[in-house]
Amino acid sequence: MAKIRTLIVAGEAFPLAKTGGLGDAITGMARALAQAGIPLTVLLPAYRGVRARLKRVREVAPLHNLPGGDARLIAGTCPQSGLDFLLLENDALYDRAGIYLDEQGCEYGDNAVRYAALAHAAARVAGGLPGIVRPNLVHAHDWHAGLVPLLLRAQGLRDTRSVMTIHNLAFQGQFPLECAAALGIPERCRGSDGAAAWGRLNFLKAGIRYADRVTTVSHTYAREIMTPAFGCGLDDLLRQRAGDLLPIPNGIDDILWNPARDPQLGALRFSVRDLSNKARCKAALQHEYGLEAAAGTALVAMGSRLTEQKMADVAVQALPEALERHPELQVAILGRGDRRLEDALQELARRYPGRCAAHIGYDEAAAHRLHAGSDILLHASRFEPFGLTPLYAMRYGALPIGSRVGGMADTIEDPGPRAPLSAMASANGLLFDGDSPAAMCEAIARAVHLREHALLWRAMQRNAMSADFSWRSAIGLYASLYRSLTGPDARDAVAARADRALGAALGARQQSGSAMPAPV
Repeated sequence: MAKIRTLIVAGEAFPLAKTGGLGDAITGMARALAQAGIPLTVLLPAYRGVRARLKRVREVAPLHNLPGGDARLIAGTCPQSGLDFLLLENDALYDRAGIYLDEQGCEYGDNAVRYAALAHAAARVAGGLPGIVRPNLVHAHDWHAGLVPLLLRAQGLRDTRSVMTIHNLAFQGQFPLECAAALGIPERCRGSDGAAAWGRLNFLKAGIRYADRVTTVSHTYAREIMTPAFGCGLDDLLRQRAGDLLPIPNGIDDILWNPARDPQLGALRFSVRDLSNKARCKAALQHEYGLEAAAGTALVAMGSRLTEQKMADVAVQALPEALERHPELQVAILGRGDRRLEDALQELARRYPGRCAAHIGYDEAAAHRLHAGSDILLHASRFEPFGLTPLYAMRYGALPIGSRVGGMADTIEDPGPRAPLSAMASANGLLFDGDSPAAMCEAIARAVHLREHALLWRAMQRNAMSADFSWRSAIGLYASLYRSLTGPDARDAVAARADRALGAALGARQQSGSAMPAPV
């Protein structure tokens, strides 16, 4: 069996760079793979301050003629995660205040160049550079690395396999097609059968189109994205690649997110066996957010991006009704996003002083305290590839209210509102359908009602805190996938699969009377 040597390519990785769940997922997956004995390196842009956070830093290779200019590869180890990194250093592209957005919340105008440069750097590493172990498998994540499989194919690197993981199909990296030449994309890949969609260059489509295998992060999401309702315009391509599309659920770092060992809780740590300190965490959270110090309240937390995807617009309408219907209800909000929704939630907090508070921004330690001190997590979403935040909340005994979509439908166990009350003893949270304020209000009312049954609520907390959502099961699936691509029979198997796909495509084109473009 050939030894697997993996290069992971991503736009972020905790704790070096994080804007949301992607950074957690990259680091959690990489650490679990490394612990399973799979050698790997993570390639990341050298954002501002990242190089200084690595140990044993050294320059390993200059890279000339990349999009955006010459750059260099810096190697080092992250002491917090223990992972080995390659940083693509080009200060003109990456030494900025934000990762993807400027200080006004607008996307950087040269993001196409910034992440095309990252993809070209990955392809150079895969082709072989002095002083760097050449990978035989490159694992690209989300649109930021979407050009990697295309460039590997364009370079003819048939002995280096590629995996493309879709963490969120809604973000595709779309740019003017006219910039394709400057980004080093071969002309034969610029058509609708390649990296173009709707007359624009589409990084994520390129990854889905050219990768040897495509994965996504939950079983339900894998089914959803092959439908027009959730496919974001790429459902036809995903159905074409259905035989190569694998659902491999994410996991969480159950050491980092562990209330019994969490340094963010100080002396107020607790466990599933002893929840006495959770009440103290709640009192501390009420003090931090300026809420009334009342132990008997049902404290609902919202900790997410404040966007329409996360139904923050629905929460703006639903929470006033919930607060009016339930005098014992409190709400603590932590997040940032759409300025209009931020303002609306802050106005809500002003309307209900002592009962509702909104902290605009994000802080990792504050997120831990939010889960530790709350009773309920409100985490609605119009679509949710996986849903890490509800799993973090479960670990801390905060029961999630989630939408019945994507990964939340797979991980939140709820017999439903029509089941007898006793059936909730097997639940670990609540689900609701749709995106109406009324549906959200009813879900909150259900949670408040269930919390009044102390023994039942404790059973639900026990289920949530004891569930295994670690990376252990996912890593076996990734390892099997990697072996299938890099083993001694992989070359013939991949070639045979490509021949079958080409034959099917030719047959379809002949039936429709259109010509098949030249393969990459």
